[in-house]
Amino acid sequence: MSDPIVVTTHGQVRGTTLEGTHSFRGIPFAAPPVGSLRSRPPVPAEPWSDVRDATKAGPVAPQPESPLEKLLGAPAPHWDEASCLTLNVWTPGLGDKKRPVMVWIHGGAFVNGSGSSPIYDGTRFSEHGDVVVVTINYRLGVFGFLHLEDIFGDEYAGSGLAGILDQVAALEWVRDNIAAFGGDPDCVTIFGESAGAMSIGTLLGLPSAEGLYHRAILQSGAAAFAHSRDAATTVARKVLAEAGITTMEEFDAVPAEALLDAQIAVVAQGDRTELPFMPVVDGQYLPNMPQQSIAAGVTGDVTTLIGTTHDEMTLFLLMDLGAADPDGEAVAMQMENVFGEGSEEALKRYQKNRPDASYKDVLVAVSTDRVFRIPAIRLAEEQIGAGRDSFMYLFTWASPVFDGLLKSCHALELPFMWDALDQPGLSMLTGDGEERQAIADDMHAAWIAFARTGNPGWDAYDLDRRATRRFDVEPGIMEDPMGDERELWKTIA
Repeated sequence: MSDPIVVTTHGQVRGTTLEGTHSFRGIPFAAPPVGSLRSRPPVPAEPWSDVRDATKAGPVAPQPESPLEKLLGAPAPHWDEASCLTLNVWTPGLGDKKRPVMVWIHGGAFVNGSGSSPIYDGTRFSEHGDVVVVTINYRLGVFGFLHLEDIFGDEYAGSGLAGILDQVAALEWVRDNIAAFGGDPDCVTIFGESAGAMSIGTLLGLPSAEGLYHRAILQSGAAAFAHSRDAATTVARKVLAEAGITTMEEFDAVPAEALLDAQIAVVAQGDRTELPFMPVVDGQYLPNMPQQSIAAGVTGDVTTLIGTTHDEMTLFLLMDLGAADPDGEAVAMQMENVFGEGSEEALKRYQKNRPDASYKDVLVAVSTDRVFRIPAIRLAEEQIGAGRDSFMYLFTWASPVFDGLLKSCHALELPFMWDALDQPGLSMLTGDGEERQAIADDMHAAWIAFARTGNPGWDAYDLDRRATRRFDVEPGIMEDPMGDERELWKTIA
């Protein structure tokens, strides 16, 4: 069988076929973001005349080594600023019918990751669901989220959202080209985890993204993650000072390595759970905090599937192995920082629901709620208030590795949802128990059902039952899980 060739709006691309699935990798969707385009909104890629080889993924966006990837033994990423804005496509057929499209936006705290990670291979979604899968790269860190407009002027408008605007450009490419790959541009689901889900939360409130997708899955991220102009400008000044940059000409010309070194220095100044690089509410591309636009119903009728893992924050504690376990005084102080005058009652409630828990376990529960679960619930509530369907899930299966320290940690659901448990190295995160595959089959099928029909297989969330699908060895529907703890957050910003 000859290699498949598809005609895109920019030129022809040649992919590969393996066991009935066609794949195309490293397709440019925007021009190289260097020189005068560095940290600015993307512009279209230049067309090409020859058939372009699309059999290998392109380089990733500039980034430091990921703590999680390092923990799992993965090699340091090969990045190239000039060639990073590419995407990958998997499809069961070319142009023969209109299939649902699933576009993956990777996570990595807005500073790491790529669409070409082996876990994000779209083959199984494609063959199991008869869907077209697209994974994308976007600019990260100082290259994608450095708000320079209030320092260097209007020429840098959109700089604090360049990475999000890359995602919009990729979705525009999907709109214009996916039919040639057997996909339906009128049935596009965007899905992502962590910073990928936070990106989707931003896209839900971004006017220029409206109409480019029709359903959205947000895993461990919501619509509450964006910087104000002032906060983002403070971060930008720190980066420029670290790099010794005083003019925009110097910024455009400085080697990418120097900017990355400055980024690493700024990140090191904060707590691991802080995100110095995030989308920026600039008043132009992103007029308001995303959840405000979503609640107002001004950015399109999009059905959502939203959820978290049960113990998100244990992964971050594992990556801080030198951190001492908190004592009662430290926990009380943390609770007061979050709940103020209600801290004693909040601590009693969390401890009552976990009678055998350590102080660290309590802090994991509270910080998981603060960063992940409560923002997810609030997004679902905003969707409901705007008259849109939203479905909720909770991944509760606990990993046995590291003597059970991880529990149901951040990112643990990824190899299940992608049906990728057999990918090399992932057993370090999941173990090798036989029960895992049934959970993967269950979750993988739900994501396909949602992409195909807009319903993952259970009742939509509402403010009475708050039906939440549990993914575990014993799956089922939970009604308002940990509702008494959810109530504690009603008055907490």
